[in-house]
Amino acid sequence: MKNIRFIIQPGGSLTGTIRVPGDKSISHRSIMLGSIAEGTTSVTGFLEGDDSLATLKAFQAMGVKIDGPHQGKVIIEGVGLKGLKAPSHALNMGNSGTSMRLLSGILAGQDFSCELTGDASLSKRPMKRVIDPLTQMGATIASEDKGLPPLKIQGSPKLKAIDYTLPMASAQVKSCVLLAGLYADGVTRVIEPAPTRDHTERMLRGFGYEVQSEALDKLATRVTLKGGGKLKAGPIDVPSDISSAAFYMVAASIAPGSDLLIQHVGLNPTRTGIIDILRLMGADLTLENEHEVGGEPVADVRVRYAKLKGIQIPEALVPLAIDEFPVLFVAASAAEGTTVLTGAEELRVKESDRIQVMADALQAIGVDAQPTEDGMIIKGGQQVPQKSKIISHHDHRISMAMTVAALTAVAPIEIEDCANVNTSFPGFVELANSVGLKVVAQEASE
Repeated sequence: MKNIRFIIQPGGSLTGTIRVPGDKSISHRSIMLGSIAEGTTSVTGFLEGDDSLATLKAFQAMGVKIDGPHQGKVIIEGVGLKGLKAPSHALNMGNSGTSMRLLSGILAGQDFSCELTGDASLSKRPMKRVIDPLTQMGATIASEDKGLPPLKIQGSPKLKAIDYTLPMASAQVKSCVLLAGLYADGVTRVIEPAPTRDHTERMLRGFGYEVQSEALDKLATRVTLKGGGKLKAGPIDVPSDISSAAFYMVAASIAPGSDLLIQHVGLNPTRTGIIDILRLMGADLTLENEHEVGGEPVADVRVRYAKLKGIQIPEALVPLAIDEFPVLFVAASAAEGTTVLTGAEELRVKESDRIQVMADALQAIGVDAQPTEDGMIIKGGQQVPQKSKIISHHDHRISMAMTVAALTAVAPIEIEDCANVNTSFPGFVELANSVGLKVVAQEASE
């Protein structure tokens, strides 16, 4: 992959109306469930980023006819639960942990074997968390040491349903077990210790499959489904991705003079931690035009500049904002006072170790950011003037978060290894420049 470098000039304010690309989580699931449904699924608003396209190509390789994407529109001719065919080659998931973990659940129930590979970053991400439950259900999975990819999955058409308690809150592991449960004999139950995104359950219901969710206590939920049913195809309108909108929510919150409207943002209650945390910090965020699309709540989000203050981030909100912490750390660096994050050790096994990498990046622009085992302590509002070079470690969210950091920086910021921004947010630089940031992307010689 070629090295793309971002160079961002300091300062600026954000005004105007934008729509960010479609939700990545929902785009992945629309391809997966549309492929194993019966009938034709028409998707609009599909995210044409590298991660979602890896999922799309995988199902094409397993014999599913998929037309598109053309300007966010995809037509999927479903083959039913039992209609997938063995691919002629290993399926490359690129940078996408969602693709690898969810697809493992579907492959566990097939009568063929398949290998899942990924790029250097994905090859370091933990897969034992899906290997263990799928093995209990009857699949045979070989991996590298410590459960790292690539994964060789020998499916079993006779999977057994299990009762599985997640060792840690993870929507990807929950979804993997539920998708395998579609192929299992009996009732599969998954208990999650804290709320995680529920796109899989919502979309399964949208495809006419019965899924029950019940609260066990304040945090824990049990999700139940019975194997052997059918998914019925239908239209899916993918809302804009709140994780992508988050960069602009923080940007408009910290840049004086900003007034920005972000349209058609998905506001699934398992994903709105970013809004709750920013409001606790004093951000001026209002929701307009609230409605539902395909079982998912959406709204336009209006953000105006406000003086933010440091807070102790409530641990209950951590799983609801897990992907947004790189840019929330930037908000904390612009806030007055100290922000403390705890209970977020999961950030250490994302596309990069997001705690250490963001601490290094913020320190490079003069912010007092101290990493801890499960979070960070950031003293906001004080920066040492210096031109800085940031290493993103090929992590798209680090690149975009540090682009936003330039709004309150005192010197230009250079960010290396930004090509992966395309995995989740194609057109990020153009959109950023259109509303008031000052970003140049250049191809750098290695």
